[in-house]
Amino acid sequence: MQMRFMMRSFRRGWVGRCPACGDGKLFGRYLKVDPVCGCCNHDNGRYPADDAPPYFTILLVGHLVIAPMLAFPFIWEWPAGLVLAITLPTLLAATLVLLPRVKGAVIAFQYAVACDPDRGQELP
Repeated sequence: MQMRFMMRSFRRGWVGRCPACGDGKLFGRYLKVDPVCGCCNHDNGRYPADDAPPYFTILLVGHLVIAPMLAFPFIWEWPAGLVLAITLPTLLAATLVLLPRVKGAVIAFQYAVACDPDRGQELP
């Protein structure tokens, strides 16, 4: 598999576009995958994301937000209610922003693995 093909598919999925053509929308609603691309008629419903996107989102938020936050002294010195009032909306926003992007990337990765990069067609 060619790395350029995989990275192109990954980028398309990350921004919520069809991994096959890059023009059609991948999601009809927040996390609901359009079963068929409106532009190229590619069957995006055949790539089940299941539990991978929430897992990777929790992993990213935990490592990129929570772990560095523990290094700041205000976490340990300020009252717990104030810390929660500041950090919980931040964590919620980060999770809600990352979740559809990660789901699109997981679907795009599955597409890239299932395709022949030389022809851009799915393998039987």
